[in-house]
Parts: sequence; structure tokens; C-alpha cells
Amino acid sequence: MDPFLRVAKALAAAKARYLVIGVWGANYYAKGTLFVTHDQDVFLPRDPENLQRVWSVCESLGLELVADGEPLDSPRDQQLARAVVDRAALTTATDGQLLQVDLTLVMGTFAFEDVWPRRRTFRSQGQRVTVASLADIVAAKAAANRPKDREFLASHAEDLRRLLGGSKP
Repeated sequence: MDPFLRVAKALAAAKARYLVIGVWGANYYAKGTLFVTHDQDVFLPRDPENLQRVWSVCESLGLELVADGEPLDSPRDQQLARAVVDRAALTTATDGQLLQVDLTLVMGTFAFEDVWPRRRTFRSQGQRVTVASLADIVAAKAAANRPKDREFLASHAEDLRRLLGGSKP
């Protein structure tokens, strides 16, 4: 099984809320790998309990949790989760090889609770994966306006337009 799908399966079993976003999320709409990326971005609600649940899932899968290039502090308790949520800090779960999952509490100006109702669930290798709407993913990339996002949107404009049903990406 794809390493990320193991994570998605474990998150579902733990009843953790998450949305796949970014380029990896866009690939679910493309029905295959159309866009290349080196990591998977997972958008989480600003909820310390959910964040702890996600961390526990990652630990149970043998993934290392990293923040700012350093191992995430221990104990990974409610106090640490609250601090991470308050700072909207990014943590990364990695197997040290191919799997890198960025656990983000930020998706541009979008609030998780606004994006959640527009989510879509995909099946991949029999596993359910919860993904933000393609329109939200594209809008967040446009709003971020980072060079890599501008390049992604420009170089894939035609594919994104087709996937969005003809509307402008």
C-alpha cells in the first residue's frame, strides 16, 4: 500500500479530521499523478485534541515528527498541542525516506471549517482519502502567490481549467 494511504487509513480509524490539499490534493481530481510534488500537504483544524490524535497516528506508524527541522518536543501533550495551534506552526511527519506529510493548520486565508463542507472523498487502493475541493486548493495557491505556486498555476492552467469544468483557475 502507498505509504500515504497507510496514514490516511490510520487517520480515518482514529476519527481525525484532515483534508489533503496542495499539489497532492489536486492529483486526486486528475485521477492519477499529473502534478509532481515531493510532499503531501494535510490541512488540519485548529483543534489541539485533533492535532494530538494526528500526532499519535503518525507515531504509531513509526513516523518521525519534526518542527522547524528539529524533532517535535515531548511530551506531545495538550499543552504542546495548544502551543502549536496558537502559533499555527507546521509539523512534518516523515519516514526519513520517501514519505513526507506536512501537517498544516493554515491554508491561505481559508478556515478549516469553511473548507470542510466542500470536501470530496476519493478511493485509492480501496482506502478513503478526504480532499479539499479543487477550487479551494487552486484559490489557496493563487492567494499564497509564492513563486512556486505561480509557476504551478501557470504551467498547469489548461489542465486545471479542464478539471474545474472550464472555469478559470
